Amino acid sequence: MRVTALLASRGARAHRRAWAAVFAALAFTSLLLGTLGLALGSAGLGHPRVARYAAAALVVAGDQNTRFTATPWGSKPRTAEAGLTERVRVPVAALGVVRKVHGVRAAVADEVFPVGRDGRAAVGRPWAAAQLAPHAVRDGRAPRRAHEVVMGGGARIGARTVLRVGGTDRAYTVVGVAGGPRTAVYFTAGEARRLAGHPGSVDAIGVVARPGVETEELHARVRAALDAAGAGSVGPRADGDRAGLRVLTGNGRGGAEFLDAGPARAGLLELLGSVAATVVLTALLVVSSTVVQALRQRAREWGLLRSVGATPGQVRGAVGKEVGQVAVPAALVGALGAFPGYLALRGVLAARGALPAGLELPFPPWLWTAPLVTAGVTVLVARLAALIAGAGAAKLRPAEALRETAPGTARKVTGLVLLLVGVSSAGTATLQGGEAAEAAAGAAVVTMVSACALLGPWIADGAMRVLGVPLRRYCGPGGYLASANCRAAARRSGAALTPVVLVTAFIGVQLSAGATFTQAGAAQAREALRAGLAVRADGGLPAGAVERIRGVPGVRAATDVVRGTVVLARRDAGEPRLDRLPVLGVTPQRLTQALDPGVREGTVRGLRPGTVAVGADRARSLDLRPGSTVTLRFGDGAPARLRVVAIYERSLALGDFLFSRDELLRHRSRPAGARVLVTVAPGGDRAAVAAALMAAVPGARVETEPVPVRVAAEGQALSGVVTVAAVAAIGGFTVIAVLSTLSLIALGRRPELRLLRLVGAGRGAVRRMLRLEAAATAVTGLAVGAAVASVPLLAFSLAVARTVPYLPAVAAVLIVAVVAGTTGAGTMLPVRAVLREPYPGKGAAGDGG
Repeated sequence: MRVTALLASRGARAHRRAWAAVFAALAFTSLLLGTLGLALGSAGLGHPRVARYAAAALVVAGDQNTRFTATPWGSKPRTAEAGLTERVRVPVAALGVVRKVHGVRAAVADEVFPVGRDGRAAVGRPWAAAQLAPHAVRDGRAPRRAHEVVMGGGARIGARTVLRVGGTDRAYTVVGVAGGPRTAVYFTAGEARRLAGHPGSVDAIGVVARPGVETEELHARVRAALDAAGAGSVGPRADGDRAGLRVLTGNGRGGAEFLDAGPARAGLLELLGSVAATVVLTALLVVSSTVVQALRQRAREWGLLRSVGATPGQVRGAVGKEVGQVAVPAALVGALGAFPGYLALRGVLAARGALPAGLELPFPPWLWTAPLVTAGVTVLVARLAALIAGAGAAKLRPAEALRETAPGTARKVTGLVLLLVGVSSAGTATLQGGEAAEAAAGAAVVTMVSACALLGPWIADGAMRVLGVPLRRYCGPGGYLASANCRAAARRSGAALTPVVLVTAFIGVQLSAGATFTQAGAAQAREALRAGLAVRADGGLPAGAVERIRGVPGVRAATDVVRGTVVLARRDAGEPRLDRLPVLGVTPQRLTQALDPGVREGTVRGLRPGTVAVGADRARSLDLRPGSTVTLRFGDGAPARLRVVAIYERSLALGDFLFSRDELLRHRSRPAGARVLVTVAPGGDRAAVAAALMAAVPGARVETEPVPVRVAAEGQALSGVVTVAAVAAIGGFTVIAVLSTLSLIALGRRPELRLLRLVGAGRGAVRRMLRLEAAATAVTGLAVGAAVASVPLLAFSLAVARTVPYLPAVAAVLIVAVVAGTTGAGTMLPVRAVLREPYPGKGAAGDGG
């Protein structure tokens, strides 16, 4: 132990510059893992904000989860669960059950519905539910008659206001102004029940406890009463998906108000977990490579130690302790940087609107210890890398330390096998669709980069055979030296190539995949839009508005478009899975003249309740064709067995399923502002038609440049921000890897450069040689990285977007600039002192050319 401690201490002091590169890599690893650890912890504690029911002890709400049970191969039955984003309602009968429970002071039925007020969106509720917040009248009084309302703000007592609900305008008198949201409009209980349009059910029941009654005790009583009464959520559910009523307390009460928060939190956890796994994998690869390179520069030192009697165990112990002395302070420095990193991530998410309204992400003081845990993980990664590197150093024989050993055949065979596996995985992606293609393409990238790391020496040798000719012919003595050096030290050149290939392939794939998907979806949306005008109104269009619009002179076609979600239950390798998908509902009359989905088979003219049109990719994965049937669950959990009437192409823009508007509306609890796409007849005057539409549908707004219709995948904004942050972070990580590896190589070459100066090479010739070596490394790394990225990207693009990969020019230039800059800096900066030195033994002699 004393010997290994002495060797480690002396080695760490003597090779401070070499360990500085390892320190930087480990500190950045700790920073990234700490940031993700804080984000994961905060998301794990996340919950919907409690606002509307802050004064309620309990909230009784419908079951907002749907379940699917299946038996994987050779295993026990498993159940998948997914949140529902449309409100599952509570039967009115439950109100009477709750009111009879001992300890309940009041049980208040709540209804929430959209209202159009002065051309802006507002929220309607019964006045009795205001006490659940609690909100009180600040001026005036509560509503007593059906035509009276209380406003949340910005209103004058006694004023008459026209409100639009369900497409119908009606005048109300403002009798009070209440605290709370300015967008709130409060009605009498009877009027709110009528406007909500759900007789026999309510949105939720807020429970106010009597003084002195504990929440836990009241919860148990209400739960028992509802179970005894056999109360369940309103509406049918799929087999095996029993939907009871939830009794929510504490932070869970917000789930009855913000329906999107729960699913968004689950998606955030899954996304952050995936990014964290990628960071750990990349960290292990980068740190291992950096540690191995740092020790490889000291081969002669290890050989000398072995020759004077050091045992393999002592060498391994010295390596481990030496790495530990660097890893611990680096991990702690990175842990400190995790806090500003997390705050920056939260700031970006908030600025981009990536988190849904109502999702709270707590940050309690005890969570501040998470970076210490991830710092421990970083040290573990470093020790694992030291174990791998120390094994090679311990086996080194003294004679082997004097020369660069050629890479073995086993390494070459393993690299070729991995390369073949990666290409095969990319080929598999072309036969898949959606997430399966994305997973296969991602596996291909990892496998092919690993193959390039193993085949680095042979790639470097082959590249210099190609680049060596112009270097020797056109670049003078510096070019000759660069070519000879790269070929003579192929293993060293291969080590320099690996991080360049990694940064090029990783950043290229991440940026190009998202850009390709976005561009293809936008192109499909533009191709699908045939309408030149759009009509919309907050609070809904009046009944028969679509027919009135079609009757306006100059209108060729009109279709009403509504958005919704469905849940698809399926098996993935035997495992049960529930996918929540965004969908559209349309009116089918002359649909293709206003919104053309690109029908391949069948016809959308037969689209009505009980039928569905399916996107081509989804139809292929489910083996559907016109006449087939598919079982789906709507956004409120209700199952439906639907007959397929058409297969269409433009699913990236319009979603995987296209429904009749009437069917989708039956399962929507929160209808957004209606939007009707209108196509003007050939030769028609658009301005005149727009004016006629406003006259035909009072209160509506007409868009003269309608935005193309495109469904947004759930959590798309969140995924986009986290993905960009991950690309920036891991891209920076791989840039550090490039700098670290090249710096270590350059530091190890200082004796070689001094020898070149000693035999007569001038500063200019050596500097030119190093620059050409850096250029050769950058060009080869960019070419190989682009090739590695293009194979899975091409497979993914053809499978998912039916197009070739797309990378914005700015991104391409950025990748080239980053690689060129880091390669040059990593090669030249560590040897500046050597290049400034005079000829050894000659004082301040001249350059000598």
